[in-house]
Amino acid sequence: MSDQGVSRFATARTASHDPDFPQKLLEFMRAGWLDHPIEVRPQPAVTHYARRRATLSGAFPGQTLIIPTGPTKVRANDTLYPFRPGSDFAYLTGDHDPDGVLILRPSGDGHDALLYSRQRSSRETDEFFRDRDGELWAGRRRTLAEKTAELGLDTAPLAGLDTVLSRCAPGRTRVLRGLDPRVDAAVPTKGTRDRELAAAISELKLVKDEWEIAQLQDAIDATVRGFEDVARVLPADHGVSERLIEGVFGLRARHDGNDVGYGSIVCAGPHATILCWKRNDGLTAPGQLLLMDMGVESNHLYTADVTRTLPVSGTFSPLQREVYDIVHASQQAGMEAVKPGVTFADVHLTCMRVLAEGLVELGVLRVSADEAMDPASMLYRRWTLHSFGHMLGIDVHDCAAARPDRYREGELMEGNVLTVEPGLYFQPEDDLVPAELRGVGIRLEDDVLVTAEGAVNLSAGLPRRADEVESWLAAQRDAGPRLP
Repeated sequence: MSDQGVSRFATARTASHDPDFPQKLLEFMRAGWLDHPIEVRPQPAVTHYARRRATLSGAFPGQTLIIPTGPTKVRANDTLYPFRPGSDFAYLTGDHDPDGVLILRPSGDGHDALLYSRQRSSRETDEFFRDRDGELWAGRRRTLAEKTAELGLDTAPLAGLDTVLSRCAPGRTRVLRGLDPRVDAAVPTKGTRDRELAAAISELKLVKDEWEIAQLQDAIDATVRGFEDVARVLPADHGVSERLIEGVFGLRARHDGNDVGYGSIVCAGPHATILCWKRNDGLTAPGQLLLMDMGVESNHLYTADVTRTLPVSGTFSPLQREVYDIVHASQQAGMEAVKPGVTFADVHLTCMRVLAEGLVELGVLRVSADEAMDPASMLYRRWTLHSFGHMLGIDVHDCAAARPDRYREGELMEGNVLTVEPGLYFQPEDDLVPAELRGVGIRLEDDVLVTAEGAVNLSAGLPRRADEVESWLAAQRDAGPRLP
């Protein structure tokens, strides 16, 4: 049922068609309700959230820290996008409700944490049946006491936030900006203070604890099942829409997790040469390749990010296999290079060297690999386009605000989780490649954990070698479609 015209009890902010209500009806709605308390238990990660807040506290002694989650966003007119909490806010609190604001106030040698949150729409006012966020519209919210019990975090009514924000001294306050316009406007910016807060939180997220790794593994395992689902409905002898594939994977994501972790990229044929193709309005065709970059987001918001390129007919052509093998060799070399102390740049160069050498062997790159790899040249990038990978976690591109020397220009650390995803892309209009290569795009992407011994492939449940991919695809097709 759509939001429009659902109820005759809506207030003006919901664009109701009924401006007034009879007093008898209002009185009738206010009476005769049972109150069923709900059982709440501490979330399993409460101790992890508390430890993260304590670490952040230690980085900014004497400073007030403000971390909002943000409001729901308008999709069109009076309909809203499904709410997804701010990643840093969720990382520090575990709260998934909109509008919340976490404030860490200096206290002694550390900080007191207080979560400002919307209260339950009780039966004491008409909000529960007249307001779009009331219980009869949106379901029962937690009371503040219930939220405190679940999150292990003191809470306060959101209605008191404006007063608190007005008393924050800009020179002693840092705000995570860009999430909540109300908070941004209430506390003026001052120098680089806010960017330093964002960087500190990103750098906290660089090393995953054991609970986070378990959440990522759950998301990745669900993603493996999603790829299996897709393979089982992918015909070898006729085309299906990219949106069918997107939808089949999306069903798995909503069933086994919260949602997809990012817009699914489903690329049939030449669409695979477009790195972030998300229109998904094409058709598969026998003889072509199908590139799919997709990931399930877990119920705790950690996301997988996996890419596979499949031969629609079931087997790679000789030329497709040759290109695929180059990409696989590049990815394998990158995985073997991943270990603590190795720089992010070195893993990138390892992957790119294999791709450049492969381009020479294909006759596409008409200079030596050494010349193409020269920083003053980098001619190979015409066909590789992107880096080898990125950090992964509660965001698909996790830790994005980290300082360069801790991330892109730094060294890998035990506990990092990152993608390794080289690719080769030959545009349909590229006059510098043989005609038979035009429109071919291949990427392989897996999610790896950095351990003391090296890389552990968390997405090893999906095959990578060309012959294994062919066998896997045949086995899935033989198994046939399944319900989640």
